[in-house]
Amino acid sequence: MNPGTVYLVGAGPGDAGLLTARALELIARADVILHDRLIPAEALGGARPGAEVIDVGKVGGGEQVPQEETTRLVVEHALAGRDVVRLKGGDPFVFGRGGEEAQACRAAGVPFEVVPGVTAGVAAPAYAGIPVTQRGVASAVAFVTGHEDPAKPETAIDWPALAAFPGTLVFYMGVRQLERIASQLVASGRSADEPVAVVERGTLPGQRTIRAPLAEVAGAAAAAGVRAPAITLVGPVAALADELAWLEDRPLVGRTIAVTRARAQASALAARLRELGATVVEAPAIRVEPLDADVPDVSAYDLLCVTSPNGAHELMRRVRDARALAGPRIAVIGPGTARALREHGIEPDVIPSRSVAEGLVEALADVPVRRALIARAEEARDVLPDALRDRGAEVDVLALYRTVAEPLDEGARAAALGADYATFTSASSARFFHAAAGTLSGPRLVSIGPATSAALRELGFAPDLEAADHTPDGLVAALLADASGTAS
Repeated sequence: MNPGTVYLVGAGPGDAGLLTARALELIARADVILHDRLIPAEALGGARPGAEVIDVGKVGGGEQVPQEETTRLVVEHALAGRDVVRLKGGDPFVFGRGGEEAQACRAAGVPFEVVPGVTAGVAAPAYAGIPVTQRGVASAVAFVTGHEDPAKPETAIDWPALAAFPGTLVFYMGVRQLERIASQLVASGRSADEPVAVVERGTLPGQRTIRAPLAEVAGAAAAAGVRAPAITLVGPVAALADELAWLEDRPLVGRTIAVTRARAQASALAARLRELGATVVEAPAIRVEPLDADVPDVSAYDLLCVTSPNGAHELMRRVRDARALAGPRIAVIGPGTARALREHGIEPDVIPSRSVAEGLVEALADVPVRRALIARAEEARDVLPDALRDRGAEVDVLALYRTVAEPLDEGARAAALGADYATFTSASSARFFHAAAGTLSGPRLVSIGPATSAALRELGFAPDLEAADHTPDGLVAALLADASGTAS
């Protein structure tokens, strides 16, 4: 048997948006993934069904899985013919022991590939508005481990040489040794007044920066309760944070927002909210379950209505060839559904101004309809089919999927109910979240539109916000207006 390939993949510093395209590609096709603890929470979401995912991360400074065991697992799985992704926080060759794992692969005759990642020593300062080099300020940068083996009889760091280094010093994993690092640098000749920045949880929700002169930084960090993971940057560039800080300028910084829509649809909304600075809690209360349904001959209808993005995707998954829909006039319930159809090469003919069934009924008022096919969820309001039948049309309903409850663990429940906002993009997401959580009390409730708002009221909770444009973009706009105090 030929061995599989080992991919030593850098997962970046924590922000899932900094995962490389190559990393995502390999995660999606790996047979086995061995991952560190400090990888983005979303990194494993793209793993294929059936992949073996093994946590070999470290907790609290101690090893959960010894490095020797991790290396053995990497080689063993590869020799069994499996493709292995060794997913490591940051970059695998920057204080990541990736070189040792590569040596073990070479010794065992296992092919390997190295996929660099964004390293925290550059990313965390950048997210704090601090360039590690700057013309006229610092033309060099040194990366140093701040966590040496305590069993070693003496330090491997040449402190006088490091203190004399003409540039920026970046220490990894040094928060517990900050007092020793600062005192060694000052004793070796580094200025006690030199600016220092300690960036805690760099690129992650809750990132914060503590700044102080070198001689005082250990006390400042201790007083602020700084904990790992943290990067310490020593040098004049630390002062540039006053001018270049950008993370805190985003409009949803400091807000925690729960997203309750199905996991498959949540990623785009969650990503947009994170871009705007929000801490996002993904608490999917529903999932979409396709039904065993065959699409009839669409040419026999003069109107095809698609009432949701999920319906659009499920319809096109079965039709496959867009030319099969060339006959009837195509109507959708709103811009989100229209966008979903366009992804498959279909341009709808009718898009109502209001993204609800009543809006679509109004938009079709002057459209002659003899026979209509409605592609929708198994359980949905009958406003549209009833209205068309009242006009004398023959109506067939094609149920393509159902929404079912998604189990909600206690951690997700508590985080969602403790958020500033909880967003609901369908009536079913409101009902199923309420059933799983037992309440909707706590966060401000944000509804995507009238049908969802009605479901919230039926549960005894009035929405605090309702999107004027009944789309995910409209929901984001409502959140921005409320957060800025401009909501009407």
